[in-house]
Amino acid sequence: MNQGPAFAPSRTLSAVVLAAGEGTRMRSERPKPLHRLCGRPMLLHVLHALAGLGLDRVVVVVGHGGERVVKAVAEEAPPGLPVEFVEQRVQRGTGDAVSVAMTVLDDDPEEGDVLVLPGDAPLLRTATLVQLVAVHQATEDAATLLTARMGDPTGYGRVLRGRSGGVARVVEQADATADEAAIEEVNTSVYVFRRSVVAPALRRLSPDNAQGEYYLTDVVAVLHDAGYTVGAVAVADPEEVAGVNDRVQLARVEAELRRRVNAGWLTRGVTMVDPDSTYLDVTVEVASDACIYPGTLLQGRTTVAGGAELGPNTHLADCRVGPRAVVAATVGRGADIGADAHVGPWAYLPPGSRVAPGRVTGPNFTASVAEEGTGPSGAHP
Repeated sequence: MNQGPAFAPSRTLSAVVLAAGEGTRMRSERPKPLHRLCGRPMLLHVLHALAGLGLDRVVVVVGHGGERVVKAVAEEAPPGLPVEFVEQRVQRGTGDAVSVAMTVLDDDPEEGDVLVLPGDAPLLRTATLVQLVAVHQATEDAATLLTARMGDPTGYGRVLRGRSGGVARVVEQADATADEAAIEEVNTSVYVFRRSVVAPALRRLSPDNAQGEYYLTDVVAVLHDAGYTVGAVAVADPEEVAGVNDRVQLARVEAELRRRVNAGWLTRGVTMVDPDSTYLDVTVEVASDACIYPGTLLQGRTTVAGGAELGPNTHLADCRVGPRAVVAATVGRGADIGADAHVGPWAYLPPGSRVAPGRVTGPNFTASVAEEGTGPSGAHP
């Protein structure tokens, strides 16, 4: 749920979201940013985290499957978030992607800031991004990195500090020496740059590295060597900055996201007999005093009223469940279940069906759309 901006930046703030990569390790025809977690495309989780920052503009850099990404964002972006798109036609690295985005931001005020973050980090919290921007704007540093300390930093760029304690450069693992690879402070690919310095720094990047790409991380060394101060904010929970590059990571990140979703409903007065075996999309709404038994999956725009009991082993998608209804071992899609109704076990509710208030269906029930009326989006008889 988008509650509107929770933070008012002290100067103009835009964001660049990098979502152009092909994601070959996903082994999928679906563009990586559109793989779903808890009912929402991965990229959309990032955009929802940005919705509380009071941003002036949000530029999403697309590439592989760009048309599909644009369509999904247009349909599901948080209301009021000022999203626009730019295409990185040839993927030549993160530095090149931000350079492409800056062509869209050419008319932004020079005194403003640009937040840059990846589109495959769906666990990022609004509060963490707010802290990063607030520290950056308070210190007046040329750039501020979001970093993390990891016991196993494999795969991440290492953060190298200068004599003054500020960030001197970031070295990617493929280019790191043995001593550099042993550093536990890592770059999370989330940055805030002063608008006036990032574009000139990007023009000084070179693809002279192991990947033959323009690394955005090299901007840090360019700024440091030019005499600018680069700061850092350490994220409290390193798991928050976990990226998704394959199906293993996708499953791991979704498990954490579902844990957050369930914890949120528990604090709002919803009973879950076993949260570890209860699965709710982020788009589902549940009233307090509802009770959900193990093996229950709620998807889409499902709404559950207070006092309802769902499960065990119930799967509802885009359904409406009335007050005090009991739904056991049932599969339903696009159905309307009235107050005090008892459905199941082993019931099937097809799209458009309706179970009248107070009705007891018994086992092995299949609702008839013609007999029961229209679903939650239509007019009830």
